[in-house]
Amino acid sequence: MRAVDYRGHPALEVRRIVSGAAPDIDTFAFVPGLDFHDGTIELEIAGSPLPDAPPGARGFVGAVFRVQVADGSFACEGLYLRPTNGRAEDQVRRNHSTQYFAYPGYDFARLRREAPAQYESYVDLVPGEWTAIRIDVKGTTAKLFVGDALQPALIVNDLKRGPDSHGSVGLYVDNGTDGHFRNLRVRPAL
Repeated sequence: MRAVDYRGHPALEVRRIVSGAAPDIDTFAFVPGLDFHDGTIELEIAGSPLPDAPPGARGFVGAVFRVQVADGSFACEGLYLRPTNGRAEDQVRRNHSTQYFAYPGYDFARLRREAPAQYESYVDLVPGEWTAIRIDVKGTTAKLFVGDALQPALIVNDLKRGPDSHGSVGLYVDNGTDGHFRNLRVRPAL
């Protein structure tokens, strides 16, 4: 993680590469001391695969919320984009452009297996380009808005950590990702 200039703007770069590892080794950077429950998270993100990324890398980049770290354990909920899927020629791959997950226990593979298409959706994306996202969280519902869309690209009505969970907010990248972040804004619900 480091401060950089990316496409003419100051940004925080977060990269994750583990040679030979499966592409689902996650990296999180979160704001210590923040206690978020319900509200809005806004930021601009850009993700693309690194040149030496594993074959399944898609430039996974997003945000996590209600992050709890204690006694060596980690829990959170997150929404992310797969930028290389946005304009793929394979429609099924396109349908996996956005994704929800919750740790522990609810990674993308489990959610896709147990509830196909419920926690993923399509959105038009360009790898490496700045993309604005907004996440509205209330109780057990999170809505992901991408760009200037008036309607959410993805709605999750059963956040796995429950209506009372709370914690920090942070940034997310998966293995093989060159992730960039700027303009993080967190507003609690009034």
